[in-house]
Amino acid sequence: MDAIVLAGGSADDSLAARYGVASKTLVPVRGRPMVEYTLEALRATSQINRIIYVGPIPLRGLEPAPDVAIPDQGSMLGNLESALTETRSRRVVVASGDNPFITPAAVRDLLERAPEVALVYPVIPREVVEERWPGMRRTYARLREGVFTGGNLILLDKSLFERALPLARRIVALRKKPLALARTVGWGILLKLLLGRLSIQDVERRAEQLLGVPMRALVTRYAEVGVDADSEEDIRWFEGEAKRANGS
Repeated sequence: MDAIVLAGGSADDSLAARYGVASKTLVPVRGRPMVEYTLEALRATSQINRIIYVGPIPLRGLEPAPDVAIPDQGSMLGNLESALTETRSRRVVVASGDNPFITPAAVRDLLERAPEVALVYPVIPREVVEERWPGMRRTYARLREGVFTGGNLILLDKSLFERALPLARRIVALRKKPLALARTVGWGILLKLLLGRLSIQDVERRAEQLLGVPMRALVTRYAEVGVDADSEEDIRWFEGEAKRANGS
């Protein structure tokens, strides 16, 4: 199976600008560009044979090196579309390049428990994240089954992307027009979310209606899937955990 690492971004990002790098995925974390932790976790996962990387390459290169490196295309959708043209497997793991917390065990859990559907999207219960990192700030949604944050790792069937691309472009174009975006997603879905009555099955069913292919949310107990590094505080969380693991 192939994996894609989305590591694009802008040097104008506040974190990237603070460190003078081309993308926040290249911000140094314990002496390494943070994207290398994602590359390392994927390389150590036996089910993954090839890694396609999209984003800027530092002057010294990346370690471990990806099998294919593609320049940043200027948008997340553009980067994903470009990377998929280089993949050989029908199903593809897609990972963000700003998650130094990710581990091979978390990736294996997704691959071993994922149902045979077009898109599998991990969600992580709030209590799992807070047990691991008390006080860490994340974005959560309250569903009928509990409070969850979304993952930075998905399993994608390439045919889904081709079918979903027009809708994805429309949603991105409407991101600053909340009323139009709400009409696309559905007022009923939003009302249920506001009332705390929206279920995981409701989300899956609406996603299938919009995209025309089966999709599933996968509840995982691997907190690492649901965090990324958006600030120096997030980096300090990771560096502190690494020091404790090494006994230093």
